Amino acid sequence: MRGMKGISLVLLLGLGLGLMLEMRMVDAGLNARQCKEERRLGVSACSSIIHGNPTRQCCYRIRVTHVECVCPVITPQLLAFIDIHRLIRIIQGCGRRVPRHFKCGSITTP
Repeated sequence: MRGMKGISLVLLLGLGLGLMLEMRMVDAGLNARQCKEERRLGVSACSSIIHGNPTRQCCYRIRVTHVECVCPVITPQLLAFIDIHRLIRIIQGCGRRVPRHFKCGSITTP
């Protein structure tokens, strides 16, 4: 059961980070190592999401993580564990706008 919570956290965070419209984009792009580090930092900062609201550090990670690092890992299997409406509320609570019909991995926002 504990493993499922960890997977849910990764999924929730990954989708949340991928859905943000105003994420900064890098002209040259990021390499695989940099993207992996961004995802690791985000998961570490946002562990509070499973049991409640995001912390200030989690909201910061949501605002600065690159969409190109997160969207490729969003698969239909991961989406089975995520409440998209809760996720949108979390992102908006961190001060980000979630666009309608934004495509990220295997999901399109309502």
